[in-house]
Amino acid sequence: MAAPVRIVFLGGLGEIGRNCMGIVQDGKVLLIDCGLMFPDADMHGIDLVLPDFTWLREQADNIVGLVATHGHEDHVGALQYLLRELSFPIYGSALTLGLARNRIEEAGLLGRTELIAVKDGERRQIGPFDVEFLPVTHSVPHAHAIALHTSQGVILHTGDFKLDLTPVDGRRTDLGRIGAIANTEGIRLLLADSTNAEEHGHSPSESSVGAVLRAVFAEQRGRRVITASFASHLHRIQQIADAAIANGRVVATLGMSIRKNVRLGRDLGVLKIPDDKLIDIEEADKYKPEQLCVISTGSQGEPMSALALLARGENKWVKVSANDTVILSSHAIPGNEGNVNRVIDDLLRSGVEVVHSGVADVHATGHAQADELKTYMSITEPDWLVPIHGEYRHMVANAKLGYIMGIPKDHVLVCEDGDVLELSDDGLKAVGRVPAGYLYVDGIVGDVGQGVLRDRRVLAEEGVVVVVVTVDLESRKVITGPEIITRGWVYAPEAEDLLDEACDRVAGVVEASLAAGVKDVESLERDVRKAAGKFVSERTKRRPMIVPVVMET
Repeated sequence: MAAPVRIVFLGGLGEIGRNCMGIVQDGKVLLIDCGLMFPDADMHGIDLVLPDFTWLREQADNIVGLVATHGHEDHVGALQYLLRELSFPIYGSALTLGLARNRIEEAGLLGRTELIAVKDGERRQIGPFDVEFLPVTHSVPHAHAIALHTSQGVILHTGDFKLDLTPVDGRRTDLGRIGAIANTEGIRLLLADSTNAEEHGHSPSESSVGAVLRAVFAEQRGRRVITASFASHLHRIQQIADAAIANGRVVATLGMSIRKNVRLGRDLGVLKIPDDKLIDIEEADKYKPEQLCVISTGSQGEPMSALALLARGENKWVKVSANDTVILSSHAIPGNEGNVNRVIDDLLRSGVEVVHSGVADVHATGHAQADELKTYMSITEPDWLVPIHGEYRHMVANAKLGYIMGIPKDHVLVCEDGDVLELSDDGLKAVGRVPAGYLYVDGIVGDVGQGVLRDRRVLAEEGVVVVVVTVDLESRKVITGPEIITRGWVYAPEAEDLLDEACDRVAGVVEASLAAGVKDVESLERDVRKAAGKFVSERTKRRPMIVPVVMET
């Protein structure tokens, strides 16, 4: 019997982001990606959401490395946090490692890892794992699918991919090699990107965006053009630059991350922008509006991003006016729609003309749609299918595509974060769970839990009522108060009668408790909280946070 292989899902299943999983063979662990997720609107004050590292800490001595499929934040953005606790080498394309390196270096953690660049089609032995890096087309260049040649056959991780037959750089998804593996060794297990499984047909080619951009630029003669895209989407940046240069413009970058990535892309030969056509943003005022194109960060409406500051009139280098056109060459990540809409509104209030994907085809997805996924499954013919990377409905849709393509229903498993699967001679089955909750980042990693978030939610939605009273426990008398301080429940200057009535109610309860022989502050605080909460609920039908403060003289 061949040794079993386990797959441990730590993030990315049932959500967009936090992509992270571990493959376990012969007691050793190989990680595939470690990404972050952007917070939902109800995660008040949270900056980022990470995978739960509990299981990884337990396996610290067994981790032989991490394979990064590509350089997006939802796949490599949590590395700077994991490397604070663990140390391991990271494998990926030179560009993927370059994008990951920026954040790791900022955190001062380069000494805790070794960045090992791999080429397309390369095969590496990482501990007991025989890992093959297969080129795929995505919205960031030099992405990879991962073929793991294990004791239980080939496990194929699609990575984020699309079947773009005319990519900007000519580097297509290597269906030839994938088909060769399927026809020789066979694909025992396929872990497949589900993001666009609900979308019918084929995704448009990235190069189709270039033609639209050229047309949009041609319509903007006499106007300054400001574009916003993901800082890692170097193919999009290339096409924006090409469209700008073709229309007689020079290009300036706005925002630290896009400046770093453009430098990285040019150094690696991924970006080809002539030196005389790329200027520093500080020189932008030297050019007429019709001679300039600004490529900015902030396509997701991040409040402190270059584009958001620009929209609010707070950007140091660029002030927008009615003579500007802003092109948002991106889609909002789920959860960011409100921020993006707010930036668009602010730009329109400034008189700016805004072009986005709802107006023109200035964006193309980087993820395979239904017909591409079916094509992929027809080539791979996997024994087992596990949909990954997507919200739960996306994974269910991907599972249904598997049924259509002839994979037996009992050979398709829809999993969730924390699930542990075991691939053995007997097949694939769930064998347990590991911790896989959210790790919140609010300044310091892990200092915010569900309890804190619940409190923040109450404060945001219902407000707070603080009741202050001073008592003499020996004489059993109320010395001062009660005084009520409130934020977000009622506006105090306009609700004096209601607050006076609340004070009287609480005072009566405190006096009764003291008369009944209560002699400790904790018991009095419970009575105050109960009395104030009951009054607030009866009179306003609201449930703000009640904070009793009982002081003893």
